[in-house]
Amino acid sequence: MNRLVSSMLIMSGLILSPAIVHAEDNQALIMQARSAAPAMVSADATVMYQGKVLAEGSNGWTCMPETMPGDNSPICNDAVWMAMLTAVGSKGPFEAKQMGFSYMLGGDGGVSNSDPYHSDPMSAEDFIKEGPHLMVVAPKALLEGMSTDPNSGGPYVMWKDTPYAHIMIPVGERD
Repeated sequence: MNRLVSSMLIMSGLILSPAIVHAEDNQALIMQARSAAPAMVSADATVMYQGKVLAEGSNGWTCMPETMPGDNSPICNDAVWMAMLTAVGSKGPFEAKQMGFSYMLGGDGGVSNSDPYHSDPMSAEDFIKEGPHLMVVAPKALLEGMSTDPNSGGPYVMWKDTPYAHIMIPVGERD
């Protein structure tokens, strides 16, 4: 049940339990998060939102209904990718010693292709808003020689000169 319907029921005198509304909101967040990847990955994934576990998983994947607060861009990550996201969030060190994978089949909200901390990514010269895509983090040596151009017609490296360099693999059209 969405918030508008809940508000209308409360105003009409039919008061809903906050626990019921909260559970239904959580279910919507879980569905949003799991939409980022194929069901064979997301159905048994842990779902997190704002640091809180909404659904326990069993396959080592973690899905979230948004990548950055309010961007409405669901993402599903393996453990390596989650470690990288934690490092990005804390501006901490990260070195990929093995490959890590992430799905964003709903696309993303857009970022600077070179700077994960750009102060205004929407106005960055290299702003890119990708459609459905996969992402692969790998040891830096494996990225050598790959294009950083998101318009090159295939996979490209994002954030190349940072510890968070990764391969973007578009799998659908951009908006």
